[in-house]
Amino acid sequence: MGLRDVLFGRKGLKKAQREALFALPAAAVTMDVEVGLKPAGVAAVIFKPLSAGEFVRAENELQELLDLAARESSAKIERSTDSYGYEWLIVRDNDLEDLVTTVHLIGSELAARGFSEQLLAAAFRFSGGKLPVLWIYGYKRGAFWPFVPTGEGQERDNAEELELKAKLEKELPIEPDLTRWFGLFGAPL
Repeated sequence: MGLRDVLFGRKGLKKAQREALFALPAAAVTMDVEVGLKPAGVAAVIFKPLSAGEFVRAENELQELLDLAARESSAKIERSTDSYGYEWLIVRDNDLEDLVTTVHLIGSELAARGFSEQLLAAAFRFSGGKLPVLWIYGYKRGAFWPFVPTGEGQERDNAEELELKAKLEKELPIEPDLTRWFGLFGAPL
């Protein structure tokens, strides 16, 4: 964004960054050894719903995308809409590398079809600790952060999240701005 954009009030949305997703399988070894977390075999791509005018075209393209992803991998893919109206493409595959590859494929295909700005995050569930952990990947910033819901309403275990950050920041691109570590309470994962 240049000075002219600032002066005239134009601001474009950042494009999605998807490549850093591939750091997750290598970091999973450290998660297992140091923290006892193992992939739970489920992840999701979360994106903003489209306006009514784009909906029919996008709905057809989204179904084509899901068909393509299902053909390209052994993953099972389903759709869900959360209570805030966001779309979730939920991917189930017990192999973490295949799971990451399928999530990357979905994100890439959505971006290629003009929906890059709608991509919000990808979430990967891990289990084996005191509480389940979601590693969330923010597409706009190209970084991960841990989310550890306590299961008690809108509560999260901040101490556990910071401990995970400290143990994995050498292996994963971690979002440095803690105010951007949004939670996915009620995630259908």
